[in-house]
Amino acid sequence: MAKKDGNRVLTIAEALREAITEEMERDEKVFCIGEDIGIPGGWGGAFTVTLGLEKLFPDRIINTPISEIAIFGAALGSAVMGMKPIADVQYGDFLFCAMDQIVNQISMMRYMSGGKIKVPVVIRVPVGASNRGPQHSHSMESWFINVPGIKVVCPSNAYDAKGLLKAAIRDGNPVMIFEHKLLYGSKGARAEKGTIDASRYIPKEDYTTPIGKAEVLRKGNDVTILSTLLMLHRSLAVAEQLKSEGVSCEVIDLRSLVPLDTECIFNSVKKTGKVVIVEECTKRGGWGAEVAAIIAESVPDYLIAPVRRIAAFDTPVPFSPVMENYCVPSFERIKDGIAKTVIY
Repeated sequence: MAKKDGNRVLTIAEALREAITEEMERDEKVFCIGEDIGIPGGWGGAFTVTLGLEKLFPDRIINTPISEIAIFGAALGSAVMGMKPIADVQYGDFLFCAMDQIVNQISMMRYMSGGKIKVPVVIRVPVGASNRGPQHSHSMESWFINVPGIKVVCPSNAYDAKGLLKAAIRDGNPVMIFEHKLLYGSKGARAEKGTIDASRYIPKEDYTTPIGKAEVLRKGNDVTILSTLLMLHRSLAVAEQLKSEGVSCEVIDLRSLVPLDTECIFNSVKKTGKVVIVEECTKRGGWGAEVAAIIAESVPDYLIAPVRRIAAFDTPVPFSPVMENYCVPSFERIKDGIAKTVIY
């Protein structure tokens, strides 16, 4: 989106906050629940997304004890009774404390009721390595694409962050929205080292970003690059450099992992014949493996090189900044992988 009005250029954190505000104003059934999301004088959750909302909606910004089981149990119960909870987990790694609620209950309730019970739970999940050590740094999108009944979206910029969150709230099904810590654009006490500017022009008019639709951010003919979140920005930077070296990269922001926009992917593969998938999840069992398998099964005759996956190494994210940078796909590793695919 072009930057038309400087006052309407928002960071991802600001865009998410605006989306929540608008949806809570539009529908009194929408509320937020999580740890420290509405403490007066606080940060507004771990990354400032709900900053100040307790003043606007004192009865619908609900602070909880440090108990993910309680957060998602309450979200489920309120959803089946007709409310629309936005459940906030401080760090994605903590989802594993509530796997029974998410995997055995939230994801299955609508199916087990034959569609009679709606479960409009939105789960907001900060992910990504940011020098916080192994228990606060992982990307776990791949875990949840394997859970039938849950939609999984991954906004890489402020425009899509707002649009996808609004679409998720209105969806009627459980939706997990994964947000990278280094893309929030949080300020003040929550400013992050190594952030990338993902701010965008946000129109005043109401809009949603459709769940299940990818976007071609850069057209090219030599290789297709599929990515999300922070790795998308690194992939775009690599594509820009490779352009000066005579390599034409088509870069696609998947935006949604479940449902997956296979039509967009296949159209690009048919044009380039070469595919590189860049993700921050670990390579073994990562979402890139699923996408690679779908491509290999569906359009194998168009491939003129093996699908290449560039991902985090199969190890816990190290605490050492040097080792963390080594573990997660870097600009150099992405460029090297793309180059090897192009010359295959």
